[in-house]
Amino acid sequence: MKRRAIVHRLPMAGPDDASALVAEIEAGRIDPAGLRAVLGKTEGNGCVNDFTRGYAVQSLRLALAPYLSDDVLGALPMVMSGGTEGGLSPHWIVLEEGEGPDGPPALAFAASLTASLPPQAIGRMAQVQAVRDATRDAMRKAGITYAADVHFVQIKCPLLTSERIAAAGGDVATTDTLKSMGLSRGASALGVALALGEVAPEQLSDAVIGQDWSLWSARASCSAGVELTACEVVVMGQSADWAGDLRIGHAVMRDAIDAGSVADLLDLVEPGFRAQLTPPSQTQVLAVLAKTEASPDGMIRGARHVMLEDSDLSATRHARGFTGGLLAGLTGFTELFVSGGAEHQGPSGGGPCAMIYKTS
Repeated sequence: MKRRAIVHRLPMAGPDDASALVAEIEAGRIDPAGLRAVLGKTEGNGCVNDFTRGYAVQSLRLALAPYLSDDVLGALPMVMSGGTEGGLSPHWIVLEEGEGPDGPPALAFAASLTASLPPQAIGRMAQVQAVRDATRDAMRKAGITYAADVHFVQIKCPLLTSERIAAAGGDVATTDTLKSMGLSRGASALGVALALGEVAPEQLSDAVIGQDWSLWSARASCSAGVELTACEVVVMGQSADWAGDLRIGHAVMRDAIDAGSVADLLDLVEPGFRAQLTPPSQTQVLAVLAKTEASPDGMIRGARHVMLEDSDLSATRHARGFTGGLLAGLTGFTELFVSGGAEHQGPSGGGPCAMIYKTS
């Protein structure tokens, strides 16, 4: 017998609602002992004060407490990404491991947690190195030998708050709490890039984080939040140690309107894809995960955008709604894990996109 990946995409009525997950457990369709990670897309603002992420984690822990010990719950990654602007739908993505008969290489995943990061490490090389090590550890746990077989690395990382900055005596990468989110995401992404051989060690230093956009990972997706102090690293790829009918593929969007790269990815479930996935093909897609950002040069294919100049709405919120609309139009559904802020995650102004799907 081989390991087998099982993926559930479940609705969320609000950050306090884990009822769909409990219903699946009670019906015997999810074995809580097989849970390896839970990803959640919540409806907050995705900024420093987005408490829907912590609220969702708390709700999830309470819902799972009757089924799992405190130790197991404490080690279970719960990656919450805030912001469902536009038509994006809040939802859960549940990664479960089971057993299955022998077969060709299939979807594989595993998680690793770094130690708690002191404020001084956030957005600096210490965070890069911690994520590098956690990514390699998760690959080992998943039985993924080669970096080329990794298709997506989902990370939840900490940010700086006023209290954490004060505790560090001001020895931090930035005293701007919102900017700290981008630096933490960027450092985490470069840790993935280092682990997967996408950048060389000599290219990296504190000075390039959040500055040199020529350095990026094609497979990192990082979301920062106030609800944790460690980095939760979930590696997804394919491995001969796993079997079953699930696969994963990824693409890199060169900008926020790169429908062509996403169309090439959707061709995996609907050969000859042209417009929008047909209903039969939609049922094969279990999860779509993407990174997006407002292009930092203020331009999209030669035309000016104002996302960076809006004082009322964070640019990451614009970007999620913008890219979410594009992806919804192509896939035909809105339960899409679109995360804003793509520092060092894909080329500047673009971002990685992955799809977990069932073979026909």
